[in-house]
Amino acid sequence: MHNSDITIIGGGVMGLMTAREFLNAGATVTVLEKNECGQESSWAGGGILSPLYPWRQAQSITDLVLPSIQRYSELAAQLHADTGINPEWTQSGLLITQNPDDELARRWCENSHLKMETANSAHFQNLNAQTEKPIFLPEIAQIRNPRFLQALKKDVLNKGVHLIEHCEITNFTLEHAHLHNVHTNHGKFAVNEIVMTTGAWTRSIFQEHLIGILDAPEIYPAKGQMLLFDAPPNTLQHIILDGDRYLIPRRDGKILVGSTVEHDAFHKTITVEAHDQLSHFATTLLPALKTAQLIKHWAGVRPATENGVPYIGRHPDIHNLSLNVGHFRNGLTMAPTSAQLLVDLILNRPPVVNPESYQFFKHLPSVQTKVCTPIT
Repeated sequence: MHNSDITIIGGGVMGLMTAREFLNAGATVTVLEKNECGQESSWAGGGILSPLYPWRQAQSITDLVLPSIQRYSELAAQLHADTGINPEWTQSGLLITQNPDDELARRWCENSHLKMETANSAHFQNLNAQTEKPIFLPEIAQIRNPRFLQALKKDVLNKGVHLIEHCEITNFTLEHAHLHNVHTNHGKFAVNEIVMTTGAWTRSIFQEHLIGILDAPEIYPAKGQMLLFDAPPNTLQHIILDGDRYLIPRRDGKILVGSTVEHDAFHKTITVEAHDQLSHFATTLLPALKTAQLIKHWAGVRPATENGVPYIGRHPDIHNLSLNVGHFRNGLTMAPTSAQLLVDLILNRPPVVNPESYQFFKHLPSVQTKVCTPIT
């Protein structure tokens, strides 16, 4: 029986970043992943290192985003040096074609110490866009998330993580408000501290294995579909946000098109309707894509909360259970600071940001201490 200091359930970006933070602090870590690491929403997203219209988001989202995006350049360089895998952190800038809340955006950028420019005709070269107070944020970057996840996985393996993939949770042993064991199809794991980084599946884990004992966090699946075009390099210079859709140019010319938001869908079925909508959006906005090959269409499932604010911290009723879940569309963007905050709280370090907004009980209408009975 392997007994680590920290057992993490979930091997997406949040699980791997949390594992890395613990490993760097000298802890021993086991990660249990039901499929393969980083293959859910972490892999499926676009990798824009900014929320869409961040000035429309809660301040508690900004508080996680800003220190995270400041760390990404160095993090990507470190991972590249240590693993040989280049996550392609690229400061491509973000062009927003329509920004009716211009004053709000300017105030947010000023408070966040991020440059904001009025977009000009040079930014719209080769684009067919309807504009309203367009702006350009030159410092916004992107990361090639599948490669970032590959590098993260290799890095934590190099640092000594005990990683078990294709590991399904079958049960927990819970006594006196303390989790003692996690039962899986790979056997039983004794746990000291346990961290759930289980994304959209968090609520179902609570409902299947802890129902009647604990309140399940209010996290729901939100499916997103995306397309990928294969275009010549430099077909598009910047990330483009147009309404609620976007284009993301990779270094090799590939251009991602996103995305839909489909609530309460755990399946990753792709649809003709989404394909047609996204394709029409992309080829209308960037006519050069009409001659580019559409090479991929996929879907991922995001962990949605009511206002996009995640749960980070200890569970109020179980002494050794913590959560780092519910980041909705901004998991990559918030991952470094979310992981650091969770590890700060567990290791009793001064927290990187004020943890109050992310506490589990803040999201519940009322909290009652429950008598926890054993589960066998």
